[in-house]
Amino acid sequence: MSPTFSICVYCGSRPGASSEFAAAATTVGSWIGDHGGQLVYGGGRSGLMGVVAHATLQTGGRVVGIIPKALVDRELADHDCTELHVVDTMHERKRMMAERADAFLALPGGIGTLEELFEVWTWRQLGYHDKPVGLLNIAGYYDKLLDFLGTSITQQFMGEWQMKLMCEGADPAALLRELVQSAGLSPAPRLDTL
Repeated sequence: MSPTFSICVYCGSRPGASSEFAAAATTVGSWIGDHGGQLVYGGGRSGLMGVVAHATLQTGGRVVGIIPKALVDRELADHDCTELHVVDTMHERKRMMAERADAFLALPGGIGTLEELFEVWTWRQLGYHDKPVGLLNIAGYYDKLLDFLGTSITQQFMGEWQMKLMCEGADPAALLRELVQSAGLSPAPRLDTL
């Protein structure tokens, strides 16, 4: 059965300090699988990357992993993916992830997660795509980043309209539903509600 939507998830290859991060990653993956979706992600099995992929697979969703050759050993490529693509460069990885996705969601992560989030957000403001971009702010992880972005607006390096190109929230299910619907798609009903 073909997935009804594809969500590209950016997140840490480490689990982070709080158990809330892994719990949120599990919720994200489970929601994608429960609603007939497909996860597109960086192809690793460590940290939050592995958690979200495992949860998606466990609930019947498809998982597309995309990982550069140089990171196969470092990020421990997840060979349980429905599709695992090993590519030559980070640029190829990010391009393929963007092409395969209907929407983008960043969970907690480090500089790689931030770089991927800011790239797809920038691409959206430039009109290179019109796919929804979301930021999952679990346990206040992104509070200071959001404060800083507010400073960028007050200092006139950004406009409010740019912030409106990214939706933000702390409830994984609500944010995922918003992203899927903003992409003009409908998540399938959960199997336990049929």
